[in-house]
Amino acid sequence: MLDQDRVGDWLLQKYPECHGVRTDRALYDYVQELKQTYLRSGEALSKVAFDSKLHVVQNALGTHTTVSRVQGHKLKAKREIRIASLFKEAPAPFLSMITVHELAHLRERNHDKAFYQLCTHMEPHYHQLEFEVRLYLTHLEAKGVKLWAPNAL
Repeated sequence: MLDQDRVGDWLLQKYPECHGVRTDRALYDYVQELKQTYLRSGEALSKVAFDSKLHVVQNALGTHTTVSRVQGHKLKAKREIRIASLFKEAPAPFLSMITVHELAHLRERNHDKAFYQLCTHMEPHYHQLEFEVRLYLTHLEAKGVKLWAPNAL
């Protein structure tokens, strides 16, 4: 498919529209809604943001961090999720996949069986979406064209 230059057309046919989550605040609300639905007892998130500094193809699509600091006699921990800004211009299922992945890290630190079971509980098509995101990233690396960018069509 990649050699025949059909990946972009196939993805656009399958996912014709981009989601409407454009700001960090909208992303925070989106993540909180998913968290309330599936991980009510999970740790609170102090920050959720799109991050333009994440190296999408080489490094990571999203990150989850815990920042600990001493406050009086207690140790305070803040949890953050950062999503690659590439996902600002992507279909809703792609955003769902990466969000579910990062949320699953609130419960499961490692990429093991329990982690992926949690991902598929939150997003039943998680593995297919992960494959399609990787396919899109391969297309992006090979062609350099963002399919859902406002000026792409």
